[in-house]
Amino acid sequence: MTDSFSNLSLAPTLARAVAEMGYESMTPIQAQAIPVVLTGQDVMGAAQTGTGKTAAFSLPLLQRLLKHENPSTSPARHPVRALVLLPTRELADQVAQQIKMYAKYTQLRSAVVFGGMDMKPQTLELKKGVEVLVATPGRLLDHIEAKNAVLNQVEYVVLDEADRMLDIGFLPDLQRILSFLPKQRTTLLFSATFSPEIKRLAGSYLQNPITIEVARPNETASTVEQRFYAAQDDDKRRVIRKVLDDRGIKQAFIFVNSKLGCGRLARSLEREGLRTAALHGDKSQDERLKALEAFKKGEVDLLVCTDVAARGLDIKDVPAVFNFDVPFNAEDYVHRIGRTGRAGASGLAVTLVSPSDARLVGDIEKLIKKKLEVETLQLDTRPAGPPPEKWGERAEDRPRAPRAYEGRRREHDPRDALDTPNERRGGFRPAPINRDPFFQKPYEPAVTEAKASWEPSGPKTARSSISANIKPKRKVAALFKSGE
Repeated sequence: MTDSFSNLSLAPTLARAVAEMGYESMTPIQAQAIPVVLTGQDVMGAAQTGTGKTAAFSLPLLQRLLKHENPSTSPARHPVRALVLLPTRELADQVAQQIKMYAKYTQLRSAVVFGGMDMKPQTLELKKGVEVLVATPGRLLDHIEAKNAVLNQVEYVVLDEADRMLDIGFLPDLQRILSFLPKQRTTLLFSATFSPEIKRLAGSYLQNPITIEVARPNETASTVEQRFYAAQDDDKRRVIRKVLDDRGIKQAFIFVNSKLGCGRLARSLEREGLRTAALHGDKSQDERLKALEAFKKGEVDLLVCTDVAARGLDIKDVPAVFNFDVPFNAEDYVHRIGRTGRAGASGLAVTLVSPSDARLVGDIEKLIKKKLEVETLQLDTRPAGPPPEKWGERAEDRPRAPRAYEGRRREHDPRDALDTPNERRGGFRPAPINRDPFFQKPYEPAVTEAKASWEPSGPKTARSSISANIKPKRKVAALFKSGE
């Protein structure tokens, strides 16, 4: 088995594209997977993000599909032969771009479909005919139901980041999509971990797969320096600033556990003068792509992300990753820190640990089989005065600002006796209220009661209690005399 791309039996058109991209030596997953996929066998691969999985399945698939390339403009001559399924829009777009680069000297066509975008341009691409279709499960089902995509000639299907697709809840969609495919096909499954759910999925849809593991499952890269710092919620931003300054770090990912927290933290860091962008599921596709592009160009220094939004992002040379929140799922820790220290480069992963996070840190230790030391980072003395509002802290946890009435004597208020217990407990009193003098006067009954305008003047009669607006009954002559 060779570790050099030049020694692979790739077609000249593919070899030329690979050489132009600067590929020389294969990564471990590429060295092991490419020869197996070239034989047409099913593969179950465990590899972390950034290990070169895309080339590991794309190059051999394109090599095997070259027998179908043709210059015809007829869509019928370009049916879907390979289907690549991914969990997120960003990852689908990245994989599609790489496949286009690998196949640019061939006559094979490719397209990508994902949610958050208008279906019409995607439909036009599909109607032209494509051999390689990259998609997210939900949008692909939309096109299948609209009869824009026909999958009865698919020869290869790739389930990339399969564990994340299951985490998101795509299993029913995957089952529906796989039911449309021919029984005779090659299936490739790649995942960062081999969880029991992944093994069940592989057992249902893969035929005698070759298992490839480039590292022990759930193992973190040795090139990543892992640091755990104890920090209260209101100190976490200060820890990030100190690490960035002390290490001279220019760009970093910051992970949080919720979309709401992601937006709040990004705004707080932006107010502190850091060029920051947020990446979470509530962002539109256009906003997400712009944020990624700005980060790649160096126009943004900090990219605050949720796990789902950042899964599979292929951004090179990210020097550091911060876990603002300890992930609820220990496997997400492996995925997060896999964004740094890629391709043999060194990286830094900093996790900020609150007192309530002890159990989550223990779960990570069990998963990666490594004892983690939680350190205390010495911070600068907090400046005098009330601190700015911190993300994640509760209003009752923040020191109260000085009251307007503190430091001066208040006039005696009869209600002060009610406030005495609160004062003994260290409570605070509300500021004095400007009272309307009208409401301070005691009640004084009117001397004479004014008469209603409709009541007659003069002495009261027996019927004076009846409202004058009710007319008295009138005597009406009988229509018939009695006895007649």
